[in-house]
Amino acid sequence: MDLVVRVLAVMAGFLVLPLVVGQVEHKVMAHMQGRVGPMYAGAFHGWAQLIADGVKFVQKEDITPKDADRTVFQLAPIVALFPYLIVIMTIPLGPGLVGASLDIGLFLVLAVLGIGVVAVLMSAWSSANKYSLLGGVRGAAQLLGYELPLVLSAASVAMAAGTLSLPGIVEAWQPWWLIWQAPAALVFFVAGLAEIRRPPFDMPIADSELVFGYMTEYSGLRFAFFLLAEYVGIVVIAALTTVLFLGGWHGPYEQQLGWLWTLLKIFALAFVIIWLRVTYPRMREDQLQRFCWLILVPVSLGQLVLTVAVKSLV
Repeated sequence: MDLVVRVLAVMAGFLVLPLVVGQVEHKVMAHMQGRVGPMYAGAFHGWAQLIADGVKFVQKEDITPKDADRTVFQLAPIVALFPYLIVIMTIPLGPGLVGASLDIGLFLVLAVLGIGVVAVLMSAWSSANKYSLLGGVRGAAQLLGYELPLVLSAASVAMAAGTLSLPGIVEAWQPWWLIWQAPAALVFFVAGLAEIRRPPFDMPIADSELVFGYMTEYSGLRFAFFLLAEYVGIVVIAALTTVLFLGGWHGPYEQQLGWLWTLLKIFALAFVIIWLRVTYPRMREDQLQRFCWLILVPVSLGQLVLTVAVKSLV
């Protein structure tokens, strides 16, 4: 019973964050682009805009194309969100504040994140739409390619900590990791952006080319599920980067305020993700693959070799 309560409490805390990140994105993008942004929903500064968007999606008609594979088409948004909910259960928010502390937590996280490509292919193939199919092919190539640097960089920090447990990695973390694990942290964060298909790695969506990619035929609540999965993905990647490379709950008065330090680090990384969306243009497909195989993979392999060398000498 205690495990169930902890899981529900941690998941509730993490599921509030995507809503906050979504609202912050509205305002941050508006200020960075020198415009007002949504101001009418809510009495102060448009604070209820995200709630208004949610109500709008619920009211919209849920349409399934005539030629679509109905069952697969309707399941795809749920499959897109489900892996992130599992990952959230394993992320420690503070000392002892984790839904499920597993000895192989990192292994489970990396395995579950790989399900994302299944949701993309399900939505693309079942939609019976050429734009969706092109977006799905792009998404499959992107997600399969960036899995490798993501896993290699995570393996480096797990090897340094000597454990696959996420709370164990936080407890083993030392401030000097910010220097010698910095390449792995950068690779993990960038590969994570590609995994959640955020700009400048949003080629599977590419609204200027593919209408809306693999989500083209979706409407109403199912489309909202895809958007919610994107914002939950932002929180998950920021949280994993925080836990693996930024010390998680470590900070002043960490026994009492550890959860606060974790949240602040997550919000800082979420802001960086939003900033990258506003700042950089979308990469071409060939640039995406070259960046993965010629830069990220060699850097992550080099970091892995460095970690082995350091651990053998210490």
